[in-house]
Amino acid sequence: MSASLSPARVGVWLIGARGSVATTVVAGCAAVTAGLRPPTGVVTETPPFADCGLPPLASLVFGGHDTVDCPLPKRAEALAAGGVLPHDLPSAAAAELAAADAEIRPGGPTPGDTRDAGRLIAVFTADIQDFVRRNRLARAVVVNVASTEPAAVAGSLPPSSLYAAAALRAGCSYVNFTPSTGLHHPALAAEAASAGLPYAGRDGKTGQTLLRSVLGPMFAQRALTVRAWSGTNLLGGGDGASLADPGAAAAKNAGKERVLADTLGTAPQGDVHIDDVPALGDWKTAWDHVAFDGFLGTRMVLQTIWQGCDSTLAAPLVLDLARLTLRAHEAGLTGPLTDLGFYFKDPMGDDGPSGLGEQYAALVGFAGRLRGAGPGPDADAGTGAHR
Repeated sequence: MSASLSPARVGVWLIGARGSVATTVVAGCAAVTAGLRPPTGVVTETPPFADCGLPPLASLVFGGHDTVDCPLPKRAEALAAGGVLPHDLPSAAAAELAAADAEIRPGGPTPGDTRDAGRLIAVFTADIQDFVRRNRLARAVVVNVASTEPAAVAGSLPPSSLYAAAALRAGCSYVNFTPSTGLHHPALAAEAASAGLPYAGRDGKTGQTLLRSVLGPMFAQRALTVRAWSGTNLLGGGDGASLADPGAAAAKNAGKERVLADTLGTAPQGDVHIDDVPALGDWKTAWDHVAFDGFLGTRMVLQTIWQGCDSTLAAPLVLDLARLTLRAHEAGLTGPLTDLGFYFKDPMGDDGPSGLGEQYAALVGFAGRLRGAGPGPDADAGTGAHR
């Protein structure tokens, strides 16, 4: 690596950088790095991932795009007031939050924006390249943690795909933690294939679908017949508001239903409903009702209730994915990182296992590959150049 680049500094460029998840990522990383909180939920801090060459949490430099202007320190204070963050964390991580906020650039398109897709991609690309260059980063990953958007309209690139294209053109690896289109758009297929970059997604598995990916294989392995599987989600915050849009909700639910079809071998009766309850803020409740048949056709029911904070469920996974993808980039891996399906409802790439146990085994195997991999062929070049 050239003397102008520090191998200890890598970038995490967040799309939706002033949202609840991004704020929790920045504040949480600062807390763990300073020893103020343990790395609970950060899978890459567990023994199977030791000595894999992952970038240390202390090496991560944050920036991003957003269309809102509430500073990260203020956003963190609001999250602490709502019980999402520890009450003392906004002040303890004030410097890190302010530093990340200074690296946030205006996103788009915003209402009245007259710039076409090509111009927006060029601006976003330049923002990312400038971030890498000014901070003398070895490389960076772009992670989409913005609110869910409706399915793409034929012939147009939705915002998530504009940011994904910018990531590729800035020479950065890419992770789509949302169910939004991102790199799934057919117009980006050729560019993704030829970019020579690793990417992963989509739709982070944080609650209800995480549980389904455990319970679905259980029913199949015990030869129990699932007749119906219905679910309801109650949530507020920005995600609740965005998922009030039927198109956005349909994109979200597709992944939830796919996990059941894949693990059970058939799609059971029943739907998933998502209700926006603004008063819940970042807290959500997911309820599932499973009707199944046992021996001699005896009819039985399993009900589950998952209550959690979406931002703090998601944040450690974002840190994991950033570190794993940055290391994959360093090691010269390209294309969809199929072994990261453990983290997603709708993993990119070839069909892989949908059960959590098998996905975890694949993830640990991926860690072994990283452990045996040296620096990639571009390790001395850094990123920031158009590929």
